[in-house]
Amino acid sequence: MLQLFGDVATELLIRLDGDEGLFRAYDSVEFLAPVLAGDYIEAEGWITEVGNSSRKMRFEARKVVTPLLPGEDGHLAPSSAKVLETPIVVCKATGTCVTPKNLQRKKG
Repeated sequence: MLQLFGDVATELLIRLDGDEGLFRAYDSVEFLAPVLAGDYIEAEGWITEVGNSSRKMRFEARKVVTPLLPGEDGHLAPSSAKVLETPIVVCKATGTCVTPKNLQRKKG
C-alpha cells in the first residue's frame, strides 16, 4: 500500500510543482482490512496543505475487485473474480513530501 501511496504522491507533486519531489515521512498509516493476492486496489490521494517546499497529503486505498473462492457465485476458473458493490477501504495514511524551491516549475 505504501508503494502505491508513493506513486500517488509523485503524481500529485508533478501536477502541483512540475517535479516529482521527495517523500519525507508518513505521519500515520492505518491498515484497515486484509489485501490478498488477486485483489484489485485503487489508491487516491489529496494535497491537504502547501508550505514553501512541504506538501502535506492524505491517502486512501480501496479494494474494488476480489477473486472468487471455489464454488462462490458459480466460480468457473481460478481467474474468476467479482467487482465489489461497495469498495472496501483497506488502508489510510497521511504524510509529508518536499519539493525544493529551485525545482518548483509550476505555481498552483
